[in-house]
Amino acid sequence: MNTTAKIKKNYQFIKIKKLVIVSILIGFLSAFLGIVLKNATEYYESIFFHRATINSVFFVVFPIFGLSIIFFLREYLFKKKENKGIKEIFESVNSKSKNLPSYKIPSHFINGLLTVVSGGSTGIEVSTVVATATIGAVAQRKQNVFRQYKTELICAGISAGITVLFSSPIAGILFSFEVISKKITRAFILSNVISVTVAYALCYILHEEPLFAVDITAWHLKAAPYFILLGVLAALHSVYLTRAVLFFKAQFYKIKEAHFKIILGSLILSLSFILFPQLYGEGYHTMKILFLNPNATTLTFSLALTFIGIILLKPIVTSATLASGGDGGVFAPSLFIGAFLGLFLALLLNRYLDANVIPLNFMIIGMAAVLSSSIHAPFTAIFLVCGLTNDYTLFLPILVVCLISKYTAKMIYPFTVYTYSPSLAK
Repeated sequence: MNTTAKIKKNYQFIKIKKLVIVSILIGFLSAFLGIVLKNATEYYESIFFHRATINSVFFVVFPIFGLSIIFFLREYLFKKKENKGIKEIFESVNSKSKNLPSYKIPSHFINGLLTVVSGGSTGIEVSTVVATATIGAVAQRKQNVFRQYKTELICAGISAGITVLFSSPIAGILFSFEVISKKITRAFILSNVISVTVAYALCYILHEEPLFAVDITAWHLKAAPYFILLGVLAALHSVYLTRAVLFFKAQFYKIKEAHFKIILGSLILSLSFILFPQLYGEGYHTMKILFLNPNATTLTFSLALTFIGIILLKPIVTSATLASGGDGGVFAPSLFIGAFLGLFLALLLNRYLDANVIPLNFMIIGMAAVLSSSIHAPFTAIFLVCGLTNDYTLFLPILVVCLISKYTAKMIYPFTVYTYSPSLAK
């Protein structure tokens, strides 16, 4: 009896040791991929965008060029294998037979980079999530001992990828739990904590800074009713974003000729960029400008029209990007929309109701609220936005508004772009 127990104990110890080692490896590889993709995208997007602002012809050239290259890569390099994004991860974790093939690492890396650099109005977050999930999926196939940890190791890759993109280990783990796994096991906690620790350590070594530098001083309880209003508006706009993406994908699916999809999608993007250059790419470059001094911004008629145009058009250009073959998701668009929506609401309140609210606070809360209601993951949104800004002053109002926005959106429309399927909608 003692011998059997000892053998069993040794076997468990070996399993845990191997799980720790593979989690370290997944964390490092996923973090490295995420950092390279993030920095490469930011660098080349700024160059392409600068060229386009000097000569608006490039607002026409870049989208059609980028989408065409992505099409040819999928057609000839990746053998006509389509990218379904996060839905592929769901299929993998919910099935013993389906797996994420290794080609998805270079596929999503290259396509995500090309999409955003050429103006595609989405972000690299989903590209990073699928690529890093694939790292975890490939690792679990290498030894039989890891077969039972398929979901945990896929989530370990995702957690590390989200950590480096948003400087928030907690957001990485919460996203893996809220959106992908939906269950907690000891193996999940062990593998994901190790992977995000490695990822965050790599960020520290490479001096990766938070995406936005902000100075949040305080928030006031008298603004609570307006925060609730922002939560409801965020929910409504997230539903608009979700429905727009699903509608465009359904309509573009009916177009059988790929080059027609590319031309139509590029035309929508080009016209939008000429009207509002701020819509080019993921939009972080514009958001950084907004964050410089939003509290000193004065609302004028022309500025109001710009805000309305950007808020209404962003879901359309995001949808056109994804439907015409671009790679990405709704992370960056949600943050972008939330920042503009929050600032616009604050400026309206201050101008017409003399509310004396702090515009910067509304921008931060708006980002979290739209993301929360877009992906139905409020706690991910909270820690992700706090990590982005490296500030937790607004934690409580963000928590309340994120919960309001999520459940309001879910009540209006129960699906996200990641959970929708025609069979469920019937």
